[in-house]
Amino acid sequence: MRHALFLPLFDELADPRVVARLAAEAEAAGWDGAFVWDHVAYRAPVQAVGDPWVALSAMAVTTERLRLGPMVTPLARRRPVKTARETASLDVLSGGRLVLGVGLGGDRARELSATGEQVDDRVRARMLDEHLEVLAAAWTGEPVRHRGEHYVVDDLRLLPTPVQRPGPPVWVGVRFGNTRPLDRAARHDGVFPVDLHGPDQLAELVAGVQARRADPSAPYDVAVEGRPGTDWAAYGAVGATWCLTSFPYDGVTLDAVRGALRDGPG
Repeated sequence: MRHALFLPLFDELADPRVVARLAAEAEAAGWDGAFVWDHVAYRAPVQAVGDPWVALSAMAVTTERLRLGPMVTPLARRRPVKTARETASLDVLSGGRLVLGVGLGGDRARELSATGEQVDDRVRARMLDEHLEVLAAAWTGEPVRHRGEHYVVDDLRLLPTPVQRPGPPVWVGVRFGNTRPLDRAARHDGVFPVDLHGPDQLAELVAGVQARRADPSAPYDVAVEGRPGTDWAAYGAVGATWCLTSFPYDGVTLDAVRGALRDGPG
């Protein structure tokens, strides 16, 4: 198993210079990755919210080995061409270390409704799938000709392409208990369960994804989150490949993150 920090970019961590230094310290301490939340607003007591793409770019230039990425970015509130440009550029900047976590997002902090975004889960699911189609086409470097339900790309060639071929690995966020996203997760490179409670639930989810994969023997990542002190071995025994050490959003402090970081991975 590999180990990563999972950082909410809130308040003390909203400054990209701070998380860039944390990423460098994590790499020196032997961590394998650093992933960040993607939000434009969050519920109280959070006040300041950092931009994940700026933070990830800063982290990329202070590290050489860490895997980096948003976990997860709600693609329905982004434009596919913009995402294609950012992911390719970030993959180039990092030397091929980007992992793209994707999901539906939610409106608990009015991130969608307060900005006029789509709030219907079913519509956002269709937007997510269509967005991923455009990304896959854009990452080839060939002209993209797409006319779908939600997006149009009329004969654009989007260069540069990502360093990783055919593109950065895509991990799909899946809320435990909802089986519909399992098909989406099975089509991509990994799964990130949300609201997971214990290894037994992870075993059930992994079985569901594996049953839907075209080639169950192909490499596939399963990322789980937990607070410092989590028994990661129990999750590894049922299929976890990445362990993301997380922190509470309400009052996350730089000292708490540094404490876990210095304790080392696992």
